[in-house]
Amino acid sequence: MFNQTHQSGQHVMMNGGPTSQRYAMHMNLAHKFQQQQQQQQQQQQGQQLHHQQDHAGHVGPPGSSGMGHNHTYSGGLSGTTPHFTPSHLQNGTPGSGHAGLGKPMSEHWAQQLQLAAESRQANSPHHYARTNAHVNKGVTPNQASNQRKEADKEERGRASNNTEVRRQDWMSLDFGGQGLRALSGALFDYTFLDKLYMNFNKLSHLPPDIGRLKNMSHLDLSGNQLSELPPEIGMLTNLKNLLLFDNNLRTLPFEMGFLYQLEMLGIEGNPLDEELKSEIMQNGTRALITHLREQAPVTLPPSQRDWIVLDETASNGSGPEKFTALTYNILCDKYATHSQYGYTPSLALSWNYRKELILQEIREQNADIVCLQEVDMDSFNEYFRSELAYDDYKGVFWPKSRARTMAEKEAKSVDGCATFYKGSKYIILDKQIIDFANTAINRPDMKGEHDIFNRVMPRDNIAVVTFFENRLTGSRIIVVNAHIYWDPAFKDVKLVQVAILMEQLSKLAEKYAKWPAVTDKALNRNVALSDDEEGDVENAPPVEPAPSMQYMSGSQIPLIICGDFNSTADSGVYDLLAHGTLPSTHSDLANRRYGNFTRDGMTHPFSLKSSYSNVGELSFTNYTPGFTGVIDYIWYATNALQVTGLLGEVDKEYLRRVPGFPNYHFPSDHLALLAEFSVKGRKEAKMVHPDSDFGPQRDRIVGRS
Repeated sequence: MFNQTHQSGQHVMMNGGPTSQRYAMHMNLAHKFQQQQQQQQQQQQGQQLHHQQDHAGHVGPPGSSGMGHNHTYSGGLSGTTPHFTPSHLQNGTPGSGHAGLGKPMSEHWAQQLQLAAESRQANSPHHYARTNAHVNKGVTPNQASNQRKEADKEERGRASNNTEVRRQDWMSLDFGGQGLRALSGALFDYTFLDKLYMNFNKLSHLPPDIGRLKNMSHLDLSGNQLSELPPEIGMLTNLKNLLLFDNNLRTLPFEMGFLYQLEMLGIEGNPLDEELKSEIMQNGTRALITHLREQAPVTLPPSQRDWIVLDETASNGSGPEKFTALTYNILCDKYATHSQYGYTPSLALSWNYRKELILQEIREQNADIVCLQEVDMDSFNEYFRSELAYDDYKGVFWPKSRARTMAEKEAKSVDGCATFYKGSKYIILDKQIIDFANTAINRPDMKGEHDIFNRVMPRDNIAVVTFFENRLTGSRIIVVNAHIYWDPAFKDVKLVQVAILMEQLSKLAEKYAKWPAVTDKALNRNVALSDDEEGDVENAPPVEPAPSMQYMSGSQIPLIICGDFNSTADSGVYDLLAHGTLPSTHSDLANRRYGNFTRDGMTHPFSLKSSYSNVGELSFTNYTPGFTGVIDYIWYATNALQVTGLLGEVDKEYLRRVPGFPNYHFPSDHLALLAEFSVKGRKEAKMVHPDSDFGPQRDRIVGRS
């Protein structure tokens, strides 16, 4: 991270290590796209008389043109900031008011002055507690955003912290007018707080732990002696009102750009930088927040995620057959809207920027099998398939089922699941799509079930199943790439989708157990099975391939199930996959009727385990202000595979100032998961020779016959 001292003009020190190299990569990528945007902006000049700052603005990270915020570090003081004194008239009107600008007062600034005057009258101890005591009981914080839906974008639902909330009879604290000079660390344990009044004290410092109070919608720090705000203030993304009247603030941290729901920023009575003050006076709070977000410099990336070794013996090159698998929900472009991700700078949210970061991630991890979700048809055909072909990848893709009913142009934007694999290592034997809705409505036991038609059929989620053979060893593997419905209110639908997935997978596995051997692997080395596959492996070194391995049943075949399941570890979906059975009375089914699933319960024949359960799961795989949790998994068949390594957590210190993904370093709101597996040796049944001597035990057995 950048220097905590925030010295103006001091640049980050590059050490030539992996972190600095990745920082340079991100900076170069950001500058490239920023230059492209500037060229587009210059072409539009002359056609526009005025330029407005909005979410789609053309200003980017450091070096960008525009309003020229002149601070190198968040929360730092500018070397050219004028030294104002916080003078204002007795009626609350600032000494450097609008009259000096020769412009009429805007409605934004009129509201600012009115609130400042009201704030100055609330200088008695516990003013708000006395006058609003009845409001403090049983108030539930409103976390809903009033952001507008973008007309040219399709909104995607996101997981939310939909957990049961304990009763909390008070959600506001008023320490106003107490003469406080410091805040106790215990205060920041009250993470349920919705409103906090610290006005008219003697605070000169706001602790970074303020970032822990993420539920707050109202924070009043007026009438203190604050000269700066900690960058962690940007973690309070639910803030609607942030009142800082009558302090000593000369600048604002760039991290305040994350406060995309902020409606009122009270800064009257501060010697604020004229450029920032002019922006809020003329265009209001939202314009200033947008300016801070779009002008924010690209910070240092986090340290590399650790590689967790689970089995040292398996890392030996002469050991069992190994392979790696990656799963990644890449956040489809049409879902990456400013209404959903208002905390993300426009450049970092743009598809042209994000797709290159995604490609770099895939190449760096270099997994043998890559399962991507939320890949639209156009991106698969025009970008990922062709780019990854240079890295020996071939691809299989299916869009969600709605694409079948759409015109070709519209269908290109439909997302689906894409599975890539190393062509020099694997031969693809089969590929199938599992359309959950279509399968459900065609089941005889679900005919006439209203819940199927009202709840399951409208959801067009899918899974892609691929069947591979290792060219060298002859072992085979089933790979499933799934994307389950997102809405927490539809837990029953998620369960039905996963139950259908496992039912269809069981049938396919039995079919694959009888799959004929590959007789000519040399021919298959250079022959693609379909137009979906590209890649040149002609130059691969010649090897003597082993014969195709045979399996007695479908459950013997190595199996991995990757994807975004939109389900946490305490869900019915997790229980079904992990335990192989789920009773018909499970609470997630909510007494709804889904044929045999709710009459007899749900089962599957596989012995499955989440790869990351070997380390207690990650802290999260999906990271947004509204939800932080694990919903992505790589499941594996424990009877045939063993986990030997995992890609670890994101740097905790880095996350202290990042309220959510995507950003300049993480192109999706999901994390990429990577697991390394070894294929277990098969235990062949041993034939007993008729002359074998079992000693006295044999006589007892013979005597019973």
